[in-house]
Amino acid sequence: MPTRVKICGITRPQDGLTAAAAGAHAIGLVFHPASPRCVSIAQARAIVAALPPLVSVVGLFVDAAESAIRQVLAQLPLDLIQFHGAEPAPECRRYGRRYLKALHVRPGADLATAAAPYDDAAGLLLDAFVPGVPGGSGQTFDWAVVPAELPRPLLLAGGLDAGNVAMAIRRLRPWAVDVSSGVESAPGIKDAQKIGMFMQAVREGDSPHG
Repeated sequence: MPTRVKICGITRPQDGLTAAAAGAHAIGLVFHPASPRCVSIAQARAIVAALPPLVSVVGLFVDAAESAIRQVLAQLPLDLIQFHGAEPAPECRRYGRRYLKALHVRPGADLATAAAPYDDAAGLLLDAFVPGVPGGSGQTFDWAVVPAELPRPLLLAGGLDAGNVAMAIRRLRPWAVDVSSGVESAPGIKDAQKIGMFMQAVREGDSPHG
């Protein structure tokens, strides 16, 4: 089964198109005001309108107020909600939508215990823990702490780029990989060449001869 790819932090319609043309299965739209990749609902609508069919749209929130999330859901056709903060499982279930739950991997983390409450998530996204930076930090974490089994499919994030994603895939065999800063020329501005190189590296990681 080929590894799925989500390219997160899309801020421009042309970058969403570039991601889709390169073979990305999903794009991520950030609705966290503190992020340099945060988009308005108007920006997000323009990005989604430009996408070809069969590319999933994921909306990322970080400990957001219920009213803020519902405002986005009312105006944007999100396929998945990504909760990237400290949201407890009941909060993630509140909206009746398929969701991804991000877990930030600290040294010595017990990921199996942390993941257990989210047994109805569509997937669990593992990201590096960087104080004050909920995502897009470009930092990796120790892949050795990832348990052999998690209750839901694994999406691997945290400092992935064309130079390390093939190795990550070979070691962990995640359902999907999630990249943001690793395919950028500047925060929120994606680089077509870097996206192409990343996608090629994913295919190399999937290949039994890679």
